[in-house]
Amino acid sequence: MRGATGGVQHKVKDVYAGAYYIHCYAHQLNLIMQQATSHIPRVRAFFSDLDGFSVFFSGSPERTALLDQIVAHRLRGASTPTWNFHNRAVNTVFEHKEDLINCFLTIRNSGDFDSVTVREAGFFVRILEEEDFCFLLALFHNILPHVDLLFTQMQKRNIDSVYIRGVIQTFTNSMQKIRNSIPALSEEYSTSVQQQSATRRKKFGKEEQQKLASEVCDTILCHAQERFSFTKHLISATLLHGDLFMLYTGQFPSSALEAAVEAYPMLNKAKLKTELSLIYENHEFKACSGALPLFQFFVENDLQGTFTETVTLLKILLTTPMTTAESERCFSTLKRIKTFLRNTVTQDHLNALAMLSMEKQLVSNIPDFNKRVIKSFATQEGRRAKFQYK
Repeated sequence: MRGATGGVQHKVKDVYAGAYYIHCYAHQLNLIMQQATSHIPRVRAFFSDLDGFSVFFSGSPERTALLDQIVAHRLRGASTPTWNFHNRAVNTVFEHKEDLINCFLTIRNSGDFDSVTVREAGFFVRILEEEDFCFLLALFHNILPHVDLLFTQMQKRNIDSVYIRGVIQTFTNSMQKIRNSIPALSEEYSTSVQQQSATRRKKFGKEEQQKLASEVCDTILCHAQERFSFTKHLISATLLHGDLFMLYTGQFPSSALEAAVEAYPMLNKAKLKTELSLIYENHEFKACSGALPLFQFFVENDLQGTFTETVTLLKILLTTPMTTAESERCFSTLKRIKTFLRNTVTQDHLNALAMLSMEKQLVSNIPDFNKRVIKSFATQEGRRAKFQYK
């Protein structure tokens, strides 16, 4: 897809020189988490052990039944390209850790399971009693909800580069807060561990724990800045970000303007600067926090001819895709539609069914849609049967 010589994006640019390829931001977030965790051996081992819980219980109906009886929560298998599954696994193990220990001890003491199951259950008990594993579990219990929230926001249907820049900044700020609170988290966790049990196994001290946690947060922040911050559509989006409307103090963001004009040479730099200066200082524009509300304001008040360069920049930002999640949903729709009973359906018929399924919300808002379709079908000529009776 993104090959520099034979990829789809290169072939599209051969026809449309102004086209700009963007890697899906939801996919980039997954790549950030993969790179941030795979480069640290202890973290990689932690997620490997975490995946083992779901593999253990999914390997036998008897194990799953015991898990439902004692824990009453299933352990979702972690998926490498989808990090929200890791979030569910971390939350389940963190919130039901003692119940899981009781479940594994029941397996070891019941005598109803084979030797392999008993041996693996003892292994997982030792993992849950290790202080290092529990500390990383608590750390990622704080980190992964922010990753899951950002992942969800990046798969929304109506998003643009201004919105994406805002949620990325929020995610970065949240990660920085976690990074700054690591000493307090380590101290709180150590105190709670000492009160709970004296049998927990420990591999490294408090200072090493803090160093490892800081390395995890720094790696996530570093990869996020590398993948998210240095793309021209996000730099251009800073010119129209809602924070600038509210916090503008008279100092124009010249660096962002230079980057935007360099990225999109069709923009008139002097005119764009004049228009944006007026936008920043006008109280009516400050209520339009985002690219789409601002564009709608221009259209409703017939200001396209006055703010021509700003409207051009807005059109670029609004039509630049931020995610491929919408197009990927088409494959899921096709899987549901083209069943065994519809194996011989024609291409036109299949396209029509897929369109109805993907745009079902739009179809449901059309008044009397079903009746109008039936009437159109019944009035077609060349039918052997009569579908209308007078």
